[in-house]
Order: sequence, then structure tokens, then C-alpha cells
Amino acid sequence: MIRTPAFRFAGYYGAFYLMLGCFLPYFPQWLDGRGLSPEWIGWIVAAGMAGRTLVSPVGARWSDRAVRRRDPILVFAIGCVVVFGLHGPAATPWVLLILSFLSGALVFGQIPVIDAFAMRAARGGAFTFGPVRAIGSAAFIIANFSAGALIDRFGTESILVWLVLAAGLLALAAAWLPEGRRAEEGRTGRGDLREIGRLVIGPLGIALAASAMVQAGHGFYYAFSAKAWSEQGLPGAAIGALWASGVAVEIAFLWLSGRGLLGRASPALLLGVGSAASVVRWGLTALSPPLWALFLLQSLHALTFAATYVGFLRFASEHVPDDHAALAQALNSALSGGLVMAAASAVSGYFYARIGAGGFAVMILPALCGLGAAVLLHRVQGLPRREKID
Repeated sequence: MIRTPAFRFAGYYGAFYLMLGCFLPYFPQWLDGRGLSPEWIGWIVAAGMAGRTLVSPVGARWSDRAVRRRDPILVFAIGCVVVFGLHGPAATPWVLLILSFLSGALVFGQIPVIDAFAMRAARGGAFTFGPVRAIGSAAFIIANFSAGALIDRFGTESILVWLVLAAGLLALAAAWLPEGRRAEEGRTGRGDLREIGRLVIGPLGIALAASAMVQAGHGFYYAFSAKAWSEQGLPGAAIGALWASGVAVEIAFLWLSGRGLLGRASPALLLGVGSAASVVRWGLTALSPPLWALFLLQSLHALTFAATYVGFLRFASEHVPDDHAALAQALNSALSGGLVMAAASAVSGYFYARIGAGGFAVMILPALCGLGAAVLLHRVQGLPRREKID
């Protein structure tokens, strides 16, 4: 049982999101604890997103051509241990900016590769993707609560200790993944890149734009929600609970994403719902509502993140050839969490320094752009459908 592909992938997702559940909400708070200004925090977080943009396609192309699909995931996981360890003695903003670039590349570079790897295995009938991925979201919740409680008790330096230990666990989980070995003749050549180039200028490009804009709307949330809510008077445990509540509904969405109406929803519909929910979520969060209202708004994470995430995964699975699956996911990651997210993070630092939590409202703009792209995707004739993912 514990050696089945489902268990191994679930173990990896659990370890990865145990790390990410601390890194994503609390790393800016660790930077704040080191005495950096909001502007520097914004630029350092943006550097991590830029690293994701530049490195994700490299790792994905490696995965698409490698005989063992596990190899790039393992290398990136080991790199996380090293880079997080180097954060300990770092003190100057420029050094932290470089380390953030590297950590963003190594952490987020794994996501498109493991998602493409896991979906490929799931399509073979070994397991259902949604519930396995939901294990990662559950681990994210555990990290939110636990790291928030540690910060309250031991201060922001406990964040770095968590990240180093979680990265070590991730490296072990990556080594335990199935090899994903394939025949030499199944590897792609350089000429095949023309095919994905043709896809990008068509419906895939529209789907990429919709996903990138909606996900980039989380830029202010990822960079400054913990700081903004802390200054609003909320304790670390409450902030962790807010993040955890958003991920809880994300888990429910992922678990049900292959069933009933959700299973039949088109990628364009999922992307459109996610963008519309983003407009509501960020507009109301900017008003600094009370804690009970923040919990209600956090429930929209099921749509702003999960529906958008599943929408693009479904589009790629239906329309992108297997030989380019990881690269397509990496392009989405490079845009959604990289180039566009980096710009959103940098802008967030500027607006947070001037209007505080009101900066959430700035994220309405990319959400509206995403909505326009989702509508266009609905109207454009797609490529021939491939088999559907769970």
C-alpha cells in the first residue's frame, strides 16, 4: 500500500506543501523581522517570482526530455535545503534578493514538473489526481497553523528553521517518488518546440493569459496579508487560521473537481468564475473587514485559486500533447507565479507603504484582465479535445 504510486505522490505533495505553507505566507514576515522596509520586501518577494519565471521552463523542458521524470524534482528539492540554509547568515537586502531569486526558482520550479508527472501517472489509471493533490493542501493548513503558533512563541526566526527542516523532508520524499522511467525513443527533440509555439499563439496563449492574471491577483495577499492583518491587531494564530480556512475550501474543491458539475465544467468557465470571484474578494478585503468577514472572504480561495488552477490544468490536459505537458505547465507557472506575479508583488510593496491594506484593491485590475481572457477563451474554438483528467 505505502509503495503505491498514489501514496508516493501524496507523500511528496504533503512534504512540499508543508514547506510552502510556511514559505508563502510567512517569508515576507521573516524579512520584516530582519528589519527590511516594505519596498525592499516587495522587491525581494518579486525576485523570487522572477526566479520562478526563468527557471521553471528549464526544469520542465528537462523533465519532458529526461529518461527519469523524477530527476529534476529531486535536484530542485535538494537545492531548497541548501538555499534556505544560506538565508541564516544573510543580512543585507541585496544578498537576500539574490537568495530569494534562487529559492523562488527552486521551490516553485517543482510545481509544473510534479503536476505534469502526477497527471500523466493518473491518466494511466493508477490513481485519481484530485484527492492526491488535496493531501498537499491539507499539509499546507498544518503548516499555516503550526508556523503561526511558532512565530507567536519564538519570533520570526522560527520561520527559517521550519523551512530548512521541511526542505529536508521534501528531499527525502522526492527521492521516494516513482522514477517515471520511459524509453529513449519517447524523448522529444528540439524541433518539437515549434509545435508548442504554434499552440501558444492560439487558445493556449489565451488560457495562459487568463490563468496568469487571476493568479497574479494573489500578489498582494501573498506578500502582505500576514503583515496587514498583524497590524490590524490579529495574532499569528488567527492569521494562520485565515490562510488555513482558504486552503480548506481549496481542498474541498480539488476533492470534488472531477465529479458532477465540476467535472463537466469547461476550462473557460472555471477560469471565468475564478476571475469574477477575485474581483469580489480583493475589493472587500481592501476594506479591512472584521475577522468573521475575513473568514467568509477567504472561502473564495476555492474559486480564485483552485478553480483557476484546475481550469488551466484541464485545458492543458485536453489540448497539449504529452511530450510538452511539463513545459506547458511551466509556462503557466512562469507567468502566473513568475513574471506577472513578480510585477504584482513589486507594485504591492509600493501601495502597501502608502495605503496599507487598501492595496488589496489594486489586485482587482489583473482579475478583470483575467475575466476578459476567460470570456475570449470561451468564444474561441479550441483544439481537438484529448482525454479528460480526474
